[in-house]
Amino acid sequence: MSQIQISAEALKKLAVDEVVPHRSPMILIDQLLKHETDTLVTQVNVSEQSPYFDNNINGVPNYVCIEYMAQSIAALAGVEALSRGDEIRVGFLLGSRKLKMHIPYYKLGNSYQTRVSRLYQEETGLAVFDCQIFHGNSLVAEANVNVFQPQDAQAYISESMQEDNQ
Repeated sequence: MSQIQISAEALKKLAVDEVVPHRSPMILIDQLLKHETDTLVTQVNVSEQSPYFDNNINGVPNYVCIEYMAQSIAALAGVEALSRGDEIRVGFLLGSRKLKMHIPYYKLGNSYQTRVSRLYQEETGLAVFDCQIFHGNSLVAEANVNVFQPQDAQAYISESMQEDNQ
């Protein structure tokens, strides 16, 4: 599958909700920073308005990193779909492997960059991504994330529900 790389200028003009099939307040990433073939870098700016912000720790709990990764993967899929002239489709987080969280929380006032790179993808829509979150040059979280993006999400959900009812 041939991909067109989107320039940094064009990428910065895109709002996250233009490439991710989520709506506020469930959009957790704030900016699209850099696109290369099979790779996207996004940014999260932690504020008191950030989803999952916890006043007790003055930040966002570290386990939210998996959603930062998943939404960055969704953003990559959306950027790629736009570059091909396709529709933005829903995907599903299947799980992660090798998850390591090197900090206890994402601190108020700090910005974090998530880099997602496709390691493997099947025609069926199953894919594996190498994900890393950085604060400056420090690696603060990492994982391999497994996702599935069916051609028809509604049919997939209906089929799964029928199987569950049997």
